[in-house]
Amino acid sequence: MPTDERRLALGVIGCGHWGPNHVRVFSELTRSHVVACADSNAERLASIRLRFPTVDTIEDYEQILDDNRIDAVVIATPTSTHAEITRRALLAGKHALVEKPLCLTSQEAAELGVLAEKADRVLMVGHVFLFNDAIMHLRERIRAGELGRIHYLDAARTNLGPVRGDVNSLFDLGTHDISIFNYLLDAVPVEVSALGRCISQESIEDVCFTTLKYPDGTLGHSHVSWLNPRKVRTMTVIGERKMAHWDDVDPSETLRIYDKGLKEPPYYDSFGGFHCSLRNADMHVPAIPSREPLRNQAEAFLDWVLEGRAAPSGVREAWDIARVLGAAARSMRQAGVMCRVDTVPAATVMPTSMKADQVLIARGRPNTSDAKATAIENVPDHPVW
Repeated sequence: MPTDERRLALGVIGCGHWGPNHVRVFSELTRSHVVACADSNAERLASIRLRFPTVDTIEDYEQILDDNRIDAVVIATPTSTHAEITRRALLAGKHALVEKPLCLTSQEAAELGVLAEKADRVLMVGHVFLFNDAIMHLRERIRAGELGRIHYLDAARTNLGPVRGDVNSLFDLGTHDISIFNYLLDAVPVEVSALGRCISQESIEDVCFTTLKYPDGTLGHSHVSWLNPRKVRTMTVIGERKMAHWDDVDPSETLRIYDKGLKEPPYYDSFGGFHCSLRNADMHVPAIPSREPLRNQAEAFLDWVLEGRAAPSGVREAWDIARVLGAAARSMRQAGVMCRVDTVPAATVMPTSMKADQVLIARGRPNTSDAKATAIENVPDHPVW
C-alpha cells in the first residue's frame, strides 16, 4: 500500500503508442499521479517532457524500479519484453499494469502469477475492451438471459497498420477478440483452429482467421489484419432469442440489439413456409455512457491496488488467453487443424535463470530499511490465483 493510501504514485515504462495515453489518464485521475516514465528513444522522451513537464523522463527503466517514490508501474513496451520487465517489477515490489498480451507463453504467465502471489502485488493486464461500456452492457444482457443461449460470435478487427515486428496480428489484435469472447461467455475455449498469411514480413502473419470452440459448443470467429484499407472494430453475437451487433467505430449506435431469430420450426412443405419460421422484430439501441475505456481501466487498477477490488483482467485471465494463443500458434503450424487448448501449464516453476530458494521479493516499498523480504519456497505445480 502506498504511503498516501488515497493516491498512487506510478511510473510508466514505454512511451511508444500507448505509453503517453497511460501518462495522460493517470495524471488526470485524482487517486494517482505519474512520477516518471522511461523509454530508450530520446525523441519519445522529449515529447513526454513537452506534454507533461512535471513527469521525470528516464532512458533506463531500472531506475523506475529502484525509485522508492513509485508504488506501481505501467508496462507498455513491445510484447516480447513484457515477461522480463514484469518479472523485474514484481521482484522490486511494484504493482504492475501490463499491456496485452501479458507474455508470449502460458508458461511465462504461470510464472508471473506465482511471483505476483508471493509478492502480494497486483498484476493486471490491459485488456482494455473489457472496460468498454458497450461490452460491459452487452455482458450484463447476456448474463441476464436476454439473448438466450449464444450460438456463435463473429468479430472483425482490421486497419492499415501499425505492423508489429515481434508478434503476429493474432497476438496483437486477436487478443482483444479472445478476451471479449471469454468475458461475454464466462468461459475459455477448449479447441482452436487458426490460419494466417505472412505478407509484409517473412515470418510474421499480417492477417489471421481464428475459430474458437467453447465447452458448450458455442463458436467464436475472429478476423484480424494489419493490411486492410478500412478500420473495422465489429462483433456480432447470435443468440437463440436475440442478436447483438457492436461497432466500436460508430459513436452513435455502438451497440444494437436485434429482436430477431428462429421461431419454433413448424412443419412446412414450401419455400415460402420456410421463411415463416424466421422471426423479425424491432431493433433497439440502448443508451450507454460514452466513457473512455482506458480511463475505466485505470480506475479499475486503482480500485484493485487501493481498495482490493479485483478487476476482470488479472493474471488468471491472462493465463487463459496465453493458452488459447498457444493452441492457435500450434494450429497455424499445422495448416489450421483444430488444436486442444492446454488445461494446465507445462510446469509452474520459477524462471530457469532463478533458484526458487534464492529469490527474494521485497514486500512493501523496495530499497527501504524496513522492507520485509521473504524467500520464495515450495513453488506450487499449479496456478495459485
